[in-house]
Amino acid sequence: MTETYHELYRPQYHLTPPEGPMSDPNGMVFYEGEYHQFYQFTGRWGHAVSRDLLHWEHLPLALVTDDLGDIWSGSAVVDWNDSSGFFGGGSGLVAIFTHFKDGLQSQSIAYSPDKGRTWVKYSGNPVIPNPGLNDFRDPKVLWHEQTGRWAMAVSVDRAIHFYSSPNLRDWQFESVFEGTGCQDAVWECPDLFQLPVLGEPGQSRWVLHVSIGDNEVTDGSTAQYFVGHFDGRRFVCEHEGSAPRWTDYGQDFYAAVSYSDIPWEDGRTIWLGWTSNWQYPFHSPTEPWKGGMSIPRTLVLARNGAGELHLAQQPVQELENLREEPVRFGPLEVKDEILRLPFSGLSYEFEAEVSWDRTAEWGIRVRVSDDGEQHTVLGFSPEREELFLDRRKSGFSELPKRTGGTANFAKVFRAPRSGEDGRLFLRGFVDDSVIEWFVGDGEEVFTSLVYPRLESGGLELFARGGNATFSHFTVYPLKSVWT
Repeated sequence: MTETYHELYRPQYHLTPPEGPMSDPNGMVFYEGEYHQFYQFTGRWGHAVSRDLLHWEHLPLALVTDDLGDIWSGSAVVDWNDSSGFFGGGSGLVAIFTHFKDGLQSQSIAYSPDKGRTWVKYSGNPVIPNPGLNDFRDPKVLWHEQTGRWAMAVSVDRAIHFYSSPNLRDWQFESVFEGTGCQDAVWECPDLFQLPVLGEPGQSRWVLHVSIGDNEVTDGSTAQYFVGHFDGRRFVCEHEGSAPRWTDYGQDFYAAVSYSDIPWEDGRTIWLGWTSNWQYPFHSPTEPWKGGMSIPRTLVLARNGAGELHLAQQPVQELENLREEPVRFGPLEVKDEILRLPFSGLSYEFEAEVSWDRTAEWGIRVRVSDDGEQHTVLGFSPEREELFLDRRKSGFSELPKRTGGTANFAKVFRAPRSGEDGRLFLRGFVDDSVIEWFVGDGEEVFTSLVYPRLESGGLELFARGGNATFSHFTVYPLKSVWT
């Protein structure tokens, strides 16, 4: 019998459940030295805690089905000043979630006086009854300092409704944000946070993030974000009418939500997402678990060449604590060839700086089999000004589709990227069946699941139609967080 956390395809530094289905991250909050990671576990909230965002302790289910229905997605906050009256003048955790029963969705709360170990559901639930809407779910709550009130964002079909409250129990409707961005499917799991603008001291903007449900136009579920201003009651977007701003260009980063109440002295905004897609949820060839979380990422806003603000994501610094002795290559000039490196591994990080001149495309091939037939390509085409992740030969290529038939799993994912500078910095994380690839300052990110054979652990560099120079290419084997 295979030891838990060492099964085929099991990631070694990503959070996954010991067994069963993990989906949307919920209730993410930091309190008294612990990061709380709640998550959807078939209509209940699973629960894990960590002190370093790396090593996780799994705890019993936190919130389970009751007379008002299943427990769907939501958020959690620290009620520092006992505005709710639940904590006798002290502080504690309050979870805000969607109750679902007989097709009806409403918003409810629960509170914990003991650091999330036990929960009491509020006797006055639901705190926001369903106002006659088919889709009314996934509340994200935050404290808005300027108005001195709690603010809530709720998904309503292809829109976000905002509410405010003085005490987490009594909520007032404030406004609607709608009519822009990708409208191809229902919006889900909103998040709302304020970010600094990189290189512009004192400047910040609010970001409204929404995930987009499974649909044919985007070939599965995806996610987008809006940049603008929020006054505690209304969100105003700076770029209405423009093309959607995509969160991740792969297919397996969904329902990302940020941690609440990270201490001001830390100063970071950190989030993670579910590494799967609603086109093929829980159909991966993994046992005894299904689904997991991405690595945690820090967020900032940066300006692109056109001066527009866009989201930039970077792996949290804590991941560097898992690094083992680096394996360094370079400088390497790859001359219209595939260059096999003397390295093999399943769980590692890599960093590279690449320059080129008149090259059709270049890149990195990971999880390569001995015969080279099985591989995943992380590449760039200067001719097309396009980044791409190609998993057509990544191994397991067919997954059952949630709605019937076979999902479009073996495909190429693309993102526009100018190559006018002739140089790119790359950083990637390979963890058995999960690949996360960050380009530049994290302006473009690809998250992708792959299912190659166990022995496919090779690593290659390539260039086609010209040469590419890797001024350095460094591989860090990463320690397992489960041993």
